[in-house]
Amino acid sequence: MGRLFGTDGVRGVANADLTAELALGLSVAAAHVLMEGPGRSPAVPEGRSADTRAGAPEGHRPVAVVGRDPRASGEFLEAAVVAGLASAGVDVLRVGVLPTPAVAYLTGALGADLGVMLSASHNPMPDNGIKFFARGGHKLPDELEDRIEETYRAHASGEPWDRPTGAGVGRVRTYDEGFDNYIAHLIGVLPNRLDGLKVVIDGAHGAAARVSPEAFARAGAEVVTIGTDPDGLNINDGYGSTHLDRLRAAVVEHGADLGVAHDGDADRCLAVDAAGQDVDGDQILAVLALALREAGRLRGDTVVGTVMSNLGFKLAMEREGVQLVQTAVGDRYVLEEMKSHGYALGGEQSGHVIVLDHATTGDGTLTGLLLAARVAATGRSLAELAAVMERLPQVLINVPDVDKSRVATSTELGAAVIEAERELGSTGRVLLRPSGTEPLVRVMVEAADIEQARSVAGRLADAVKSALG
Repeated sequence: MGRLFGTDGVRGVANADLTAELALGLSVAAAHVLMEGPGRSPAVPEGRSADTRAGAPEGHRPVAVVGRDPRASGEFLEAAVVAGLASAGVDVLRVGVLPTPAVAYLTGALGADLGVMLSASHNPMPDNGIKFFARGGHKLPDELEDRIEETYRAHASGEPWDRPTGAGVGRVRTYDEGFDNYIAHLIGVLPNRLDGLKVVIDGAHGAAARVSPEAFARAGAEVVTIGTDPDGLNINDGYGSTHLDRLRAAVVEHGADLGVAHDGDADRCLAVDAAGQDVDGDQILAVLALALREAGRLRGDTVVGTVMSNLGFKLAMEREGVQLVQTAVGDRYVLEEMKSHGYALGGEQSGHVIVLDHATTGDGTLTGLLLAARVAATGRSLAELAAVMERLPQVLINVPDVDKSRVATSTELGAAVIEAERELGSTGRVLLRPSGTEPLVRVMVEAADIEQARSVAGRLADAVKSALG
């Protein structure tokens, strides 16, 4: 059986791959693992009450924050998660439909022992997922996820665990204050108000459908909304950060200064300028990096991106005297690099932007607010601010049914890459990346000219087939 945890929690088709039984079992396992102390048993020791669980101070009742996006399946999965946590002796605060970063923030702000978010992000409605946060609202490292999975499998195979009874079982209550607490946090970190700006917000019929428009309005913006009527079935359906057409049209129609698009769980943000042109995650990072540096808060004059960051972003940062540190693809790797070296800003082209002074994970609403705040503070249009970098044409070709394990060792392929890099020179870039989940190799080429990028990418794709097929 493969590993349950992927790059961002456990995901699958709800009630097929991700069942109520799995959600309940994983929640019990997570409670045990995240409550235990070093070298101590995660179970309730015999003769002790459940409110003195291992890893918790004497007399402490473990607390979990549980939130979800609006998917219909989130209703029964939330019930399963809450049941699992309470049966393990954890008190539960149900915050309802809120973005992933809101659950992370509230986990830290309320001093909770863990957080749980039910969402499959930008995936289609039939999917759902479970993401766990540790104390402080931090994502779990691989080793903790592995321990949760090991504990879950042990329980599923019949290994007993000490179940609290009586007053030891967890109590469950709804925490409606989470909505206002999170918005107050967002408004509190803005460097300036948004008065005078008109902003179109696309909520993807997802977790930000209420939060993002309310936050922008409280910050002073005139708000126009699309994709903010979730019914449990329409999340990401033609709206959101993976479907920008409606946002482009709405921004132009309403004469807005900018548009902001979220994904289903609102940990991403992409934008559209007043002319309806896309502003991607690299451009957003560039704008925010210069704003933070101007404020003296871009630690080390460094921003963290991934190997998929557009070369135009790297060239712009070099020109502006900002160092770009690149990681493997995935916001978790960006976050690890930021935490390891104390960097303040990082993210991905897809719109995951992490501002570590104010969030423990990507926060699409915060990102959109900070971007709008920069427009308001400078009096410059978003298009003018985003022009700090020029996006070089990028061509991506997936080459299937090849031996991806030999990408780094094939002499034939290495020679083809060297020849491509010689042709592109300093104004282009080549990246060959084995897929993490499929038997294919991704060929990415950037160049100043789109036709040259296509030509080089096509030749490299042929070389991959020849060398690894």
